[in-house]
Amino acid sequence: MDYTARLDEKLRSLHDEGRYRTFIDIERKKGHFPRATWHAPDGTSREITVWCGNDYLGMGQHPKVLAAMHEALDATGAGSGGTRNISGTTVYHKALEREIADLHGKEAALVFTSAYIANDATLSTLPKLFPGLVIVSDELNHASMIEGIRHGSCEKHIFRHNDTAHLREILEQIEPGRPIVIAFESIYSMDGDFGPIKAICDLADEFGALTYIDEVHAVGMYGRRGGGVSERDNLAHRIDIINGTMAKAYGVMGGYIAASAKMVDAIRSFAPGFIFTTSLPPAVAAGATASIRHLKGDATLREQQQTNAKILKMRLKGLGLPIDDHGSHIVPVHVGNPVKCKMLSDMLLEHYGIYVQPINFPTVPRGTERLRFTPSPVHTPDLLNKLVNAMDDLWRQCELNRAELSA
Repeated sequence: MDYTARLDEKLRSLHDEGRYRTFIDIERKKGHFPRATWHAPDGTSREITVWCGNDYLGMGQHPKVLAAMHEALDATGAGSGGTRNISGTTVYHKALEREIADLHGKEAALVFTSAYIANDATLSTLPKLFPGLVIVSDELNHASMIEGIRHGSCEKHIFRHNDTAHLREILEQIEPGRPIVIAFESIYSMDGDFGPIKAICDLADEFGALTYIDEVHAVGMYGRRGGGVSERDNLAHRIDIINGTMAKAYGVMGGYIAASAKMVDAIRSFAPGFIFTTSLPPAVAAGATASIRHLKGDATLREQQQTNAKILKMRLKGLGLPIDDHGSHIVPVHVGNPVKCKMLSDMLLEHYGIYVQPINFPTVPRGTERLRFTPSPVHTPDLLNKLVNAMDDLWRQCELNRAELSA
């Protein structure tokens, strides 16, 4: 077999479909978020504004986070030294897990190197703990949840997105007495819509199921202390396992689950994805702890972020651009064509100094390609004006459809 030719063929197909992913070389500047330096392929450098980052609140630049990381780095060095059971558990990891458990009102928490690994490791381990387990999963769950369920090799059923009537139909077909986990998200990050948490919890109670929620795009962003949508809606106590991240609103790195002490102990003891992975560096754990602690006591940044998101949606809707507005902090602008979506992204970067990545298949279904904006608390009115004007110009140049504007 000509392996090189086969690789060329596969990569060419991505280019032909407009789905080839280009990683641009940017350099974030401390104290200048959301601005960054773009090192272009031609060797030149220029300042750009990042509009698609998942550091939703700019906590990756926060003085308290940086100070905690510097202190831990100077005290302990760079790495953790091993897996959690081989010298990789430090006071910093334990402090972080206590902070997370308190955030969600749970007995315990367990930290992983990413939320992807936390989802994969936990969902693939649950069938080992509960023989005969059936996992019922929302059709738009994140790839990490899908992979975890697949790796668990248990019976699974998919319910239509946010369709609790369909979920009920599935639950009614499962043999009474079998263990069940309902897996879903609080915010689906590509559309920015919310999961029906209360309705799912009600069904879980009725059918004796455990609830597993991914709060990755909500922790730090919603709730009185940043505990996510489940905290905002006073439902966290009804969720059995909460998955979250320190890499988005908290601005650092790592993922976790929060649950009962027995559930956490079981996952800790049986999940290969936890047992055999080197733990987070202590400096990263320290920074995450400082970030969570700060956002528990200060809602200013998330309130400012919500305001900026509302303003951006209103401005783009005013231009007739196709916006999905479900009331969350995510602003998806639908393009519906992978080539034009990539072209818009390239033109925004090259001509306007605006960086937003195109979101194409397989992240979203074909025909729903989009630009996904994530305004932060420090995207100023001037930066917002520049973005709105650029989108207006390019939408016209690319001859894309607009909604009819009311008089």
